[in-house]
Amino acid sequence: MNTPPVVRRGVPEGDEARVAALYWEAFARKLGAALNPPDKARAFLAAHLHHDRGITALVDGEVAGVAGYQLDRRGLTGGGASDLLAAYGVLRGLPRLALLALLERRPAARELVMDGIAVAPEHRGKGIGGLLLREITTVAAEARCHRVRLDVIDVNPRARALYERHGFVAVRTEKTPFLRGLMGFGAVTTMHRPVTAADSHHDQETR
Repeated sequence: MNTPPVVRRGVPEGDEARVAALYWEAFARKLGAALNPPDKARAFLAAHLHHDRGITALVDGEVAGVAGYQLDRRGLTGGGASDLLAAYGVLRGLPRLALLALLERRPAARELVMDGIAVAPEHRGKGIGGLLLREITTVAAEARCHRVRLDVIDVNPRARALYERHGFVAVRTEKTPFLRGLMGFGAVTTMHRPVTAADSHHDQETR
């Protein structure tokens, strides 16, 4: 009998490496040029997580999926310029900072920005992504945001299909051919989902 996933706010203490590994597996194509080699990237992500900006799905006590979001200028993945330079050195760190700056997204007023969603391969197709997205919208409702925003790259159609199934609508696509050779994608689509009264009702029903 399959154990149903349990969704929790925050990154559990002691699971930083697991969360970093899931996040890296999902976004290595996007972040690799800035944070490679993989072992160092995973260690950097694990060391600088903001635990209160993540939502996790647990199966039998193990993190099976994670979603990160930005509120009040803090997201799931942290680490400032000084942290990155300390980890990679000044000569190698400065170009990495420039690459990460290209990916930076700031929330508009009353907007929650989703940093990303990652589900372990063995747990995909079980609805975990949808559960995480639903909790993200509840967080947005609690924070009195009027919409959730995310960006999806052109080489990840599976993620875009998930977002569309959960009410996200594409509002613009930015062509980024200069990043295709460097980061492996050539366009980024911004998607919005309005926060509705039903999202607040979900919070009341599940807590």
